[in-house]
Amino acid sequence: MNPALDSAALSHLLTMAGLEVEALDPVAADFSGVVVGQVLSVAPHPDADRLRVCQVEAGTGNPLQIVCGAPNVAEGVRVPCALIGASLPGFEIRKAKLRGIESQGMLCSARELGLTEEADGLLLLPDDAPVGKNIRDYLHLDDKLYTLKLTPNRSDCLSVVGVAREVAALTGSPLSLPRIVPATVTGSLARRVQVTAKQGCPRYCGRVISQLNRAARTPAWMIERLSRSGLRSISPVVDITNYVLLELGQPLHAFDLGKLAGDIQVRMAAAGETLTLLNDQRATLEADMLVIADDNGVQALAGIMGGAATAVDENTSEIFLEAAYFNPDAIAGRARRLGLSTDSSHRFERGVDYAATRNALERATALILEICGGAAGAITEVSGDLPQRAPVVLRSARASKVLGVTLSDARVEELLGRLSLNFQREGAVYRVTPPSYRFDLNIEEDLIEELARLYDYDNIVAQAPVARLSMLPQPEHQRGVDALRTLLTARDYQEVITYSFVDAAWEADFAPGAQPVTLKNPIASQMGVMRSTLLGGLMDVLRNNLNRRQDRVRIFESGRCYLPAVEGFDQPQRLAGLVYGDAMSEQWGSAARNVDFFDVKADIEALYSPQRARFEKSVHPALHPGQCAEIWLDDVHAGWLGSLHPRLSQQYDLATAPVLFELSLQTLLGRMLPKHGEISRFQSARRDLAVIVDESIPVQTLIDAMYAARVEGIAEIALFDVYRGKGIDSDKKSLAFRVLLQDTQKTFTDTEVDAVMAIFTDLLKQKFNAQLRS
Repeated sequence: MNPALDSAALSHLLTMAGLEVEALDPVAADFSGVVVGQVLSVAPHPDADRLRVCQVEAGTGNPLQIVCGAPNVAEGVRVPCALIGASLPGFEIRKAKLRGIESQGMLCSARELGLTEEADGLLLLPDDAPVGKNIRDYLHLDDKLYTLKLTPNRSDCLSVVGVAREVAALTGSPLSLPRIVPATVTGSLARRVQVTAKQGCPRYCGRVISQLNRAARTPAWMIERLSRSGLRSISPVVDITNYVLLELGQPLHAFDLGKLAGDIQVRMAAAGETLTLLNDQRATLEADMLVIADDNGVQALAGIMGGAATAVDENTSEIFLEAAYFNPDAIAGRARRLGLSTDSSHRFERGVDYAATRNALERATALILEICGGAAGAITEVSGDLPQRAPVVLRSARASKVLGVTLSDARVEELLGRLSLNFQREGAVYRVTPPSYRFDLNIEEDLIEELARLYDYDNIVAQAPVARLSMLPQPEHQRGVDALRTLLTARDYQEVITYSFVDAAWEADFAPGAQPVTLKNPIASQMGVMRSTLLGGLMDVLRNNLNRRQDRVRIFESGRCYLPAVEGFDQPQRLAGLVYGDAMSEQWGSAARNVDFFDVKADIEALYSPQRARFEKSVHPALHPGQCAEIWLDDVHAGWLGSLHPRLSQQYDLATAPVLFELSLQTLLGRMLPKHGEISRFQSARRDLAVIVDESIPVQTLIDAMYAARVEGIAEIALFDVYRGKGIDSDKKSLAFRVLLQDTQKTFTDTEVDAVMAIFTDLLKQKFNAQLRS
């Protein structure tokens, strides 16, 4: 396949089709004037022990005299030769004299050509390298490296063949795949295979290849391709399995047959079994891990990595070559548990073409026989219940509606054909059967996306939406969260945003009665549960600020908390705040003091205004027993306010206790509508009422009782003095209330005011045993 596109155009085409090209790099630095040269003779330099005077044939007609200091220069070798005028990375080649001897060029190492960062000597070329040929052409140095950033659903593109299929579909170019011919069976050796974990391994293929040539070497073309794909050459057999992995996307593994004992067993590991892997890591296996074993025990971690005990080495002459389809559910997550990430696990976790397993084995066999010689035995195959690809219904009318373009039936059929998708047409409905390598095609929307990719997103014209526009209702009795944010920032708070994933220890500290929602797969050990309170995140922000010498902190956060419910989860929205340090920023106008409970209480009252929130003394496990209040709005529980519990202040190493609050956001979003009321032209009447009551009686209870009496003309009842001390019993307190009376039709007389005060006096005496203070 050779599409009529340059590298940049192909890169754009792939990216727009969903295969993002993260990088497009040349395989070599830019240089020119370098050809294949052959060293004809080597003589010592008369004035330098480390230099040699070489006669080099470079296809110029006459041999060139070149002075060289490389340790591996020798008669007969073929190496890159930079001619006079050549441009190399960072410098140019000119005619020069080295210690009095003229040099007509330079013999080059891989580092001097920009191919590697380090080199021990000249870059030695094969003996059949054509002398005088441009080295860029000979080593294919004008190629480009595409780095694709694939999404997890496109496992079919984790191979050269998979990307080639995409390019063929996108460009309409003919697809030319590697020709795979089953190997002629000339060997008699075989190994029996037993698959007990059939759900994890629905297909397993293997064959013995014997009489391998131990002196065989990986050909240069394969080493080059592996290197450009980020893999180093190890040995011919291992290189071939890696090459087929990159070419076809099918991981393979070769066992040294002489190191295997008995039958090949594909089974689940026994908990506690151990395996020394190829990277010398000793892994302790778990019962849900799929393994390849023999009579001696586990020899490989299926789909992840082979074991060191049966690894192929330079003495291997017989191998057992395996190719299998492992269910993604049996592989996913196992490598990460062991701290591994391999090319095999990366593919098996996402899905490998289960129909190409045998072909991949045949492809690898052919390469091994070609490079290493040997005799191939018959393939042993064990198959179970392979995945079934159910037909997916595609409606052309639906596709046109979703994409916003009209696709004719002929166009739909053409695009499906370019994707090599088998389908049956029933009118305007297509029943499409996804191929075995496309695990991402499951619903109609997946097929519509495929049509869009091939049609080209650039060809889909953006259209403005056509819809009726109407004003959304904005009830006056509701306000948005932004209004609360504005109010708090005006009162010197700063908003923060913290993670919904929190440390389980925070939940134990700030919400010990709650049962936090535990995450099955946390992204970090300290983020293992969902928060049931916002206080833990605020405390973490406080500590971060204190560690950076910010000793005055006023912060708030609005967000969801997460609580288990009978069905699913409750996700209440809350608003929480934390205040620490000085009540005001450092200044000269007033004495410095720490913020206290009542400062924050005023902020909360401002949030609820003009509604009246009620504060009742209560107990919260994270708050100070004597500085804690439960907040109510009418009969609805609204939240908590209080100073941090001394135990937690000591635990978090705080010099003073911060004041915290957490409120139900729903109770804050409602507000009272303004009502018209006549402004009185008459003077108000004030009377003070001082009573002595038990210390345990809350002030708010007395105020609520007086308002509940519904005495006409009452404009305000407010506490203005609390007294404890001389003349008052230790279990009593004196409370002084201001009572304002005002009417729109008249001025209250002293007699009327006295009657009102008598009502309140009798009320407080009967309900609370209150005594007038003389």
